[in-house]
Amino acid sequence: MAKRLRKAGRLAVGAAAVSGAYLFTIMPRLVRKPDREAFRTRFFAHRGLHKNGTAYPENSLPAIKRAVEAGYGIEFDIQVTKDGIPVVFHDFTLKRMCRRKGKVCDYTLEQLRRFRLLDSGERIPTFEEALKLVDGKVPLIIEMKVEYYDLRICRAADRLLRDYQGVYCIESFNPLVLLWYRKNRPDVMRGQLSDGFIHQKEFRTPVKIAPGFFIQFLVTNCVTRPDFIAYNHKYQGNLSRSLCRRLFRGKAAAWTVRSEEELRRAKPHFDVFIFDSFLPDAAHRKKN
Repeated sequence: MAKRLRKAGRLAVGAAAVSGAYLFTIMPRLVRKPDREAFRTRFFAHRGLHKNGTAYPENSLPAIKRAVEAGYGIEFDIQVTKDGIPVVFHDFTLKRMCRRKGKVCDYTLEQLRRFRLLDSGERIPTFEEALKLVDGKVPLIIEMKVEYYDLRICRAADRLLRDYQGVYCIESFNPLVLLWYRKNRPDVMRGQLSDGFIHQKEFRTPVKIAPGFFIQFLVTNCVTRPDFIAYNHKYQGNLSRSLCRRLFRGKAAAWTVRSEEELRRAKPHFDVFIFDSFLPDAAHRKKN
């Protein structure tokens, strides 16, 4: 009996140690938290209040202006050109939105200005133009697009944001971005973007499966200590995500909600909602 009790005790201690290590690993920032003013707004228009195929293509100045006029917060993406200029654009490649070959980083700003967004007359805007247009009227969630290790976008964007008077926070799928902000701008609210990567075929490769697993289960939090988690709402049941919100009281953003029904299902699990393809109804907006 005594031997069994000792064995059970060792197992209990081991389980407690593993659980403690896991919780420490996924823990968000708990001390010296920055201002969370951005999350007082509940609804953020995904890539501006856009509609592709019209005069308001995604991440365009008209789409951003439309969101400002409607009173929504805005989530948009930025990345850096070949000559180091931050521009507002989602995809790393130009194929879908501009019907051109290559990546944004392959072209200078002057070259990119020759392209149009889909069938509209709109060009790719610079980050500076977008900030001047918003002018602090609504809060921003700024997604930093970094494909691998080139962190120039962090430095280039920060030079503009230091003088910006509006409310904003940053987010990225790439933990290196959050680590840069942790080291260089700890006063800025930072968020880890994540998804159900292991459920996606493209991530089931030797190169991508480990990074995808680490980000999906928020293992990288141990070095980045994010202030919020922005998660694909379809995988809201992810244990690490739930613990960050419920146990550690970290903020949670849902992306990308595309209907009232999806919003209804996501509401109990998230604090703010990045929406697309519909407008949250009046009942939701009263709580915004």
